[in-house]
Amino acid sequence: MEPLFAWLHFVAMLALGSTLVAELVLCTASLRAAQLAALLRVDSLYLLAAVAVLATGLARLIWFAKGPGFYLSNPSFQIKIGLFIAIGLLSLSPTRHYVRWRRAARDGRGDPPPAEIARVHRYLVAELVLLAAMPLMASLMARGIAVWN
Repeated sequence: MEPLFAWLHFVAMLALGSTLVAELVLCTASLRAAQLAALLRVDSLYLLAAVAVLATGLARLIWFAKGPGFYLSNPSFQIKIGLFIAIGLLSLSPTRHYVRWRRAARDGRGDPPPAEIARVHRYLVAELVLLAAMPLMASLMARGIAVWN
């Protein structure tokens, strides 16, 4: 079972990264009201991927691998969890914008404002940068290497 959950966790992380990249590709200066439905669908998949990462990660923490004692005391694991939380918090702003933009489009107020699109784009880039650091923390954690002591 452990290899299955390790694989599921890895696939969920790939889905998380893929959906985040898809949001980045869709959320550009050329974004039009007609594309908002697709952007919201991708954002929903992003949420599902994040839930899958969390669920498989918790399963691995509790029932598999080295056990909670090993992970919870490891600073690399703590940083990894901090990164995951930071990414989740950063993702709130884009989601709120997408919903607001879609509501405005339905009300006939047109395309999203370019300045807001640029702001959301920066949030998405920040999420990707933090996401890129997570595999490093996972590698260090799995080997019992602490980034500080």
